[in-house]
Amino acid sequence: MAIECSYYLEPVDTQELPQRFLDAFSAILSHSNYAMILDAACRVSSRCGRCSATCPVYQVSEEERDIPCHRSELLLKVYRRYFTPGGALAARFGAGFQLDEAHINRLAEDVYRCTACRRCKLECPMGIDHGLITHLSRWVLAEVGIIPKALVVATREQLEGQTHNTSAIPKAALIDTCEFLEEDCVDEHGLKIEFPIDKEGKEYVFFPAVSDYLLEPDTLTGNAAVMTATGGSWTIGTGAYDGINYGLFYSDRMLDRIVSMEAEEVRRLKAKKVLIGECGHASRSAKAFIRTFCGADDAPEVVNFIEYTHEVWKAGRLKLNPDVISERTTYHDPCNIARSGWIVDQPREILRHICSDFVEMHPHGRDNYCCGGGGGSVSIDEIRDFRTRVGGKTKADQIRATGAEFVVAPCANCKKQLKEVCEDNGLEHVQIVGLHDLIFKALVPTEEMIVSAPNEEE
Repeated sequence: MAIECSYYLEPVDTQELPQRFLDAFSAILSHSNYAMILDAACRVSSRCGRCSATCPVYQVSEEERDIPCHRSELLLKVYRRYFTPGGALAARFGAGFQLDEAHINRLAEDVYRCTACRRCKLECPMGIDHGLITHLSRWVLAEVGIIPKALVVATREQLEGQTHNTSAIPKAALIDTCEFLEEDCVDEHGLKIEFPIDKEGKEYVFFPAVSDYLLEPDTLTGNAAVMTATGGSWTIGTGAYDGINYGLFYSDRMLDRIVSMEAEEVRRLKAKKVLIGECGHASRSAKAFIRTFCGADDAPEVVNFIEYTHEVWKAGRLKLNPDVISERTTYHDPCNIARSGWIVDQPREILRHICSDFVEMHPHGRDNYCCGGGGGSVSIDEIRDFRTRVGGKTKADQIRATGAEFVVAPCANCKKQLKEVCEDNGLEHVQIVGLHDLIFKALVPTEEMIVSAPNEEE
């Protein structure tokens, strides 16, 4: 199944394209440590095909191009020919592979069929990280202007636009949303829940996926309720308030610039830590790369909101009523926080406490299947049919097998993708919710949070 997507961000002279690609590749290798990764991959058997058994895209498409090690070979072939002594020697005798426009176009098509879930790494007997090689391929392509427009347009607005966020939400709209949610908590729930903005000297600066301010008010309300109930020291910044980092999907240069904005916002507000909302890739990009790009000595600590909630609950600072959720509930592990084993058990402990009928998908945890929209593909609406019926079919089958009514997906990208997966695979009855949506339903408010009951006549 071919996918149709506009990858050329700007007109590219196809005659010059191979040399431009090689120049970009050379520059990246000179200023990074990717060369040793590619050297290692070239020296071992990287095409045994065992990874095909773990790839949800290949399991549905059954196309050779979707076997992870075959996709990696597209870039490794270029590396061997142009950046190793053996390749240079073969070229002197007129032998070996020659890079051309067709090969570059094939690479561009194939690397964006991958969801970058990195499940294949768990199966590779040689430990080759095909997801990382896919990421590098995308970065080289980006440097010659071959990028899905959906990714680069959002990133450009975040880095250079007036709003500095991927959804182009103005600061005034952000403040209005927070004020509305505070009022709604009083009117609908009789609770005083605070959304502090630009408060200096707090412990945490909060960075959710900015789309939450448009699409996931229940998740935001749950986040704020937990902080209010536990006396958490936090603030929302208006200098940079988007945790989304599409640089993780296609360019380390952009990745660097975005996490540096987060670190700068923490410094501006004289805070100590980054608090990431329910977003898998926002969490991983901050956790793994703020220290990498912003200095290990003075980089702010990164905490995912699930970690905070789990810690205060276990410490007895957060009270949650047991068995409040009666509907059958299952949990989807976002790849970016689960694949490494970082956040796996914490949400499950909470859900087993507040849900009377919690069931697992199989497999789950570190072995989970991707939602099908990973690697930034969820933002490319023109490939929705591929995302939901190929990339997301395995996940749809998992959800169907559980019989669950609620699927908890603590990730903004996963929520969007899973809603579309359910719509396109006959699971319209399934509700995709955030973890903190359900936590809010179970939360026992403190006395300080309770205000006079809302006026029912109004």
